[in-house]
Amino acid sequence: MKKDLALAVASLALFAMPAAAHAEKGDLQVKLLGTMVSPDGKISRVDTDIVGLPAGTQTKANDNYVPTVSIEYYFSDNFSIETICCMTQHDVDAVSGLPGAELVSNAKVIPATFTAKYHLDLGAVKPYVGAGPTYFLWVSDKPGAATLPLGVTDTDLSDELGLALQAGLDVDINDNGLGISIDAKRYFVNTTARWYVGDTLAIETKHKLDPWVVSAGLSYRF
Repeated sequence: MKKDLALAVASLALFAMPAAAHAEKGDLQVKLLGTMVSPDGKISRVDTDIVGLPAGTQTKANDNYVPTVSIEYYFSDNFSIETICCMTQHDVDAVSGLPGAELVSNAKVIPATFTAKYHLDLGAVKPYVGAGPTYFLWVSDKPGAATLPLGVTDTDLSDELGLALQAGLDVDINDNGLGISIDAKRYFVNTTARWYVGDTLAIETKHKLDPWVVSAGLSYRF
């Protein structure tokens, strides 16, 4: 009796599941996501310091939350290429040596990223992994409030090439291409920060950015 009931429940659950819309070669998928960007930002090397930073000075970039759009093309049922579109803004503050001091203000970066993804088809649930190059393009950066009394007039963060690793899953909501997507990326990329007093380079430090980028939202495949 229990076995028959279990089989009946399982059959009913299977019948109630939405039909899985399998990804196919030539499909295009667009995602609208809410994204948390959580960078590291710590100093990995000091190359120039005419100001005299306190020993043990260390920094951290703040987290940010932004909307993200991704576009993905399937070259086969299991292989796709994805790119993302977003811009995120961060401050860089000292966490030791000069704790609480704002060193970089309103730094805006476009993380131009392409990843090659391999998808597993488990029916309505489709996990994937991916990897690819990224280029961090800084479109704006300003001296932090704590640097202005030192006479700092300009701050510059270098654009850099790096690597992104990715994992996530797509879950079909219906058989018309609508779904839910959960995605996590770990970036490996650095930047060189330079603070100028007039035309004089006062401080130059190299920083690990290495952000975690975690997203969730809706997808549509057609």
